[in-house]
Amino acid sequence: MQYVPFGSHGFQVSRLGFGAMRLPTRKEGDKNVVDREQAIQMIRHAIDEGVSYVDTAYPYHGGESEIVVGQALQGGYREKVTLTTKLPVWAVNEEKDMNRLLDEQLKKLDVPYVDFYLLHAMGRDRLEKLQAFHYRDFLNQAVKDGRIKRPGFSFHDNYQCFLDILHDYDNWGMAQIQFNYLDDKNQATEEGLRAAGKMGVPIVVMEPLRGGALAVPPPDVKEMMENYPVRRSAVEWAFAYVANFAEVATILSGMSTEEQVDDNLKIFDHLTVGGLSEADIQFIRALKEKYLSRMPIGCTGCRYCMPCPNGVGIPDIFHAYNEARMFDRNEGFARHYARMAQDGHDASRCVQCGACEGVCPQHLPIIDWLQKLNTEYQPK
Repeated sequence: MQYVPFGSHGFQVSRLGFGAMRLPTRKEGDKNVVDREQAIQMIRHAIDEGVSYVDTAYPYHGGESEIVVGQALQGGYREKVTLTTKLPVWAVNEEKDMNRLLDEQLKKLDVPYVDFYLLHAMGRDRLEKLQAFHYRDFLNQAVKDGRIKRPGFSFHDNYQCFLDILHDYDNWGMAQIQFNYLDDKNQATEEGLRAAGKMGVPIVVMEPLRGGALAVPPPDVKEMMENYPVRRSAVEWAFAYVANFAEVATILSGMSTEEQVDDNLKIFDHLTVGGLSEADIQFIRALKEKYLSRMPIGCTGCRYCMPCPNGVGIPDIFHAYNEARMFDRNEGFARHYARMAQDGHDASRCVQCGACEGVCPQHLPIIDWLQKLNTEYQPK
C-alpha cells in the first residue's frame, strides 16, 4: 500500500480509501439490507492489508452504513484508521439540527469523535442554507468540544461554487470531490483541485471509476487499452490517473465484494504520485476523447433551454442518452426515460414550439432529437 501525507495535518494516509456506500447486501423480506458479516470482514481485511481511511455517511444504505462501519471498527480497528462521516445537509431545518445529527451519528458509529466531518454534497443552495444556520460556529464548537477533529465538505456543483465554498471558511481540513478522467472539466474540475492544493486543503476523490462505468469499457475503448504498450486494466487506468495528482490524498472506492477489495489492494501497491509517463497521460486523453466521441448529442448542459413551457426535461433527457451511448447502456436509458414519462417530463410533451432552439448556444436540432428519442424509447 502506498501512503502520502494528508496535507499538512501531520499524519499519513493510504492512497486507497474504503468507501462504505456500496457494501455487500442480501435480501431480507422484500428489501435489501447490508450483509453485515461479509461487510465487516471486507472492511477489516482491507485495514489489515494497509487501508487507513474509511468513509461513510448518514444516508448510505438507508442509514445502515454508519452502524456497520462502527461495528467493523470495534476490536482495535478504530485506532488504525482515519474515519470520516458527513452531515446530511438536507435534514438540517434549524440550527440545532446540526448538533443533533452529529450526536446521532457518533452514537451509530459508537465512537466519541470522527477525524473528519463533512458537509455532505455541497452546492450553492446548501451553502446559503448553512450560512443562515451559522454552520461555521457549529463546526468550530464541534472541534472545540472534541466531537470532530477536522471539518470538511463533499461537493457536487460547479467550479465557481467550489471556490466560493473554499473561501467561505478558514478551517477546512479537506474537500471531497468527484474526479476522474472524464470529469476533469466537470464539477470542481482539475482547476478546482489545484486551487484547493494551493490553499493547503487536501483532496479526497470519490467516483474515480465514474460509478463503476470506467471499469467496464465498451469494445472500442477496450481495444485501445489492449493495443497500448503498457498493459493496465480499465480499473487501473482510472485509478492511476487520479493517483497521479499530488493534491489528492486518498482515492475512495466503494467496494462491494472481496474480489474488488483484493484487486484494489494489488493496484494500489504501486500507484504513486507522478507515476504516469507523458505518453500515458496522452493515452488517457485519447481514451477520454474516444468516450466523448460516442456521445451523439452535443449538449453541454447549460440549461438555457429551460424551463420548457411544456415541462420537457430537455437537458436531462440528452444527458442520460449521451451517458447511455458512451457506456453502451441503452437499456438503462430506456428505464430512465420511462421514469421521466411517469413524471411528465418526457419528449412526448414537446409541441415543437421552437423556444428551446431559439436560445440554444450550440444551435442543436433539439426538436428533431426529442422526436427521435421519443419514437425509439416511448414506454409501451
